[in-house]
Amino acid sequence: MKREFKLPDLGEGLTESDVVAWRVAVGDRVELNQVIAEVETAKALVELPSPYAGVIAALHAEEGTTVSVGAPLVTFELPVGEEVPATEDDDAPPPNLVGYGAKAEHGGRPMRRRARTETAAPVPAPQQDVRRERRPSSPPVRVLARRLGVAIETIEGTGPGGLIVRADVEAAAARPSTPDHPGLQEVRIPIRGVRKHTAAAMVRSAFTAPHVTEFLTIDVTPTVDLLASMRSDPRTDGVRVTLLALVAHAVCDALTRHPSLNSSWDDAAQEIVQHGHVHLGIAAATERGLVVPHIPSAESLGLLGLARAIGELTETARAGRTAPERLRGGTFTITNIGVFGIDAGTPILNPGEAGILAVGAAKRRPWEHRGELALRDVLTLSLSFDHRLVDGEQGSRFLAEVGALLAEPGLALLSGSRG
Repeated sequence: MKREFKLPDLGEGLTESDVVAWRVAVGDRVELNQVIAEVETAKALVELPSPYAGVIAALHAEEGTTVSVGAPLVTFELPVGEEVPATEDDDAPPPNLVGYGAKAEHGGRPMRRRARTETAAPVPAPQQDVRRERRPSSPPVRVLARRLGVAIETIEGTGPGGLIVRADVEAAAARPSTPDHPGLQEVRIPIRGVRKHTAAAMVRSAFTAPHVTEFLTIDVTPTVDLLASMRSDPRTDGVRVTLLALVAHAVCDALTRHPSLNSSWDDAAQEIVQHGHVHLGIAAATERGLVVPHIPSAESLGLLGLARAIGELTETARAGRTAPERLRGGTFTITNIGVFGIDAGTPILNPGEAGILAVGAAKRRPWEHRGELALRDVLTLSLSFDHRLVDGEQGSRFLAEVGALLAEPGLALLSGSRG
């Protein structure tokens, strides 16, 4: 019996996904809940579990193509006599599979994934086999190749066993297309996934919220010195406390006294919503584009808790494994442009939020200190805010307070901040 599996709704009403990598091929025997594909939504990479135990009869999309929710993805050949639940109707809406795999049809536990094995049972003739012979490479490397316009099948891998690695793709992209035309060449990159979602969100934000950006340059030498002393302090319990963590700590502290910066505009209800917790978004640059996962109730974590949460959040985001619920519901965002050596900018608000703070690079500069010129660690903070929600005075006072907490980190003790 053949059974068609359609691309399910992967959460938040997303209407399409990109097939990043197939984990199976036509003719493979799979088990219930075995991962059959890795797909990319506008939010994250998702491993797609098999809803059946059977044989792959057809794959209906190539790697790198976009598939609409409800479109055929895989056809399975099920064992003769296999019962199909009555709820699985070909015309029914595709299921939402976020957070769980298919349920066992006979009350048993999902079976463990096992290696592919040869079988004497007849294998159904494939209706369509879209897999191509390719040299070994990982899904992120194949995604990078598509974005750079590089045909990965033409690359010789330098990794173990001929594995194509990121450097191989970048080298191929930098190679001139013809000997007579060295240098830059035209590359067309499909607008998909995170990049497509981010572009739409930023346009919506820029043309909905009236942005105001203010700048404050401060001497953060005491904070830099504090960081240096904390690195060797056993009380940090091995947690790496960064400048970003200290900024996050200062922001959470200041937001408790400046609720207008931790609010949102409810147009339908004609209300301003001041949030009861700081769900702190941290902008993370990944191979797939910019994502802004948030730390729930960040104001309650303290400095070490924030440092630990930022490290975990960044690592998960770069691996493309951020849970969808962490990519919505943020109330304020920090973007660390200083890691790229940038001093200042005019960040665009994350949709639905009242403020975003860009943290510039801390650099040694000549600076007036105690009446004399000295080399000090100096950085610039750039605050953008929604002028519907935040008056100029409120934004200025908030920015000045964050700056004061970073210039004199001991002030956090006077303000009653935790940790």
